[in-house]
Amino acid sequence: MGNDPTPPDLDALLPRAFYARPAHVVAPELLGRILVSGTGDATVALRITEVEAYEGETDPASHGWRGRTPRNATMFGPAGHLYVYWIYGMHHAANVVCGTEGVSHGVLVRAGEIVTGHAEATDRRPAARSPKELAQGPGRLADALGITRALDGTDVCDAHAPIRLAAGEPVRRGRVRHGPRTGVSRAHDTPWRYWIADDPTVSRYRRHTPRKRSPKPGDPE
Repeated sequence: MGNDPTPPDLDALLPRAFYARPAHVVAPELLGRILVSGTGDATVALRITEVEAYEGETDPASHGWRGRTPRNATMFGPAGHLYVYWIYGMHHAANVVCGTEGVSHGVLVRAGEIVTGHAEATDRRPAARSPKELAQGPGRLADALGITRALDGTDVCDAHAPIRLAAGEPVRRGRVRHGPRTGVSRAHDTPWRYWIADDPTVSRYRRHTPRKRSPKPGDPE
């Protein structure tokens, strides 16, 4: 990993029309694309290997399920922008806004392989034990690329933006796998998590386990 002698083309960006479709349609087609960050002194880019789709008012696992708020406003469009949020009080997560403006569709970028800027990514992720762990999971990915809430709303179709999405090489359909989403408490069995088969950077699947409530006085035994 990280030894590809031919660097990817970071300037050939995906057009906005690519994102203006339902999130579950866009999601598998994001695999193999290149997420490019120019937030630091060096460019860091990764090849997307795992994503998850979320679709607004019909999807109880989506941040847009209950409607627009100041926190999730970016998710309601227009398509082709970055929706960034702080999760679990621990890390940021980066999503690509999809669909029709006014309806909250987005794809969470869950994992990727660093293809440019390994030194910068390693400095940002000193706890990584190997190159495959640099962006293995949404929080690690955001850290490796220097993505914070300040980048919420960034236009990834803009060649001058600090975060951009290059076309890369789409993955052959036969290498794409899909299954339940991971770590969400609602609609976790919806099979909208997509990943590249046998890619070592894909994060480990973690099914949500509801917390057991401590018994209270008066509860039946």
